[in-house]
Amino acid sequence: MSDKIPKNIFIQGAITAWFIADNIQKHSTRTDIGAHSIFLGQVRKDLIGEKEVSAIEYTSYESMALIKMEQIREAIFTKYALTCMHVYHSLGKINIGEICLFVFTSSKHRKLAIEACEEIVEKIKHELPVWGKEIFADGNYQWKENS
Repeated sequence: MSDKIPKNIFIQGAITAWFIADNIQKHSTRTDIGAHSIFLGQVRKDLIGEKEVSAIEYTSYESMALIKMEQIREAIFTKYALTCMHVYHSLGKINIGEICLFVFTSSKHRKLAIEACEEIVEKIKHELPVWGKEIFADGNYQWKENS
């Protein structure tokens, strides 16, 4: 596996603007990068039936998720000439309006960074063993279906 793979992609709680900005700033010294693409997943205030979502509680089978994420990263690095890639997913209760997923790709050219970022997000949504429990304003919940 690549040495570009972090040991942990999970963050307890919401992903803060400071964390995102700090990750971007750390790349300012990388003169081989010409483009970054960023995806931020935010918890929506969905209306399901007559109930409003107030938060999503994310859980994961972490050891399995880390192995799967390594496989996703290796496939993306093989397919795209990326300089680097960062993926962070929240665990725990994330309130509406807060960021729960941060995907950050970098390459020499924008098209590669954009396409890789989009593909990673799709793979995360469909392949990563992370589950979301939609918590309603009344305290009830249902398990979220990824779309």
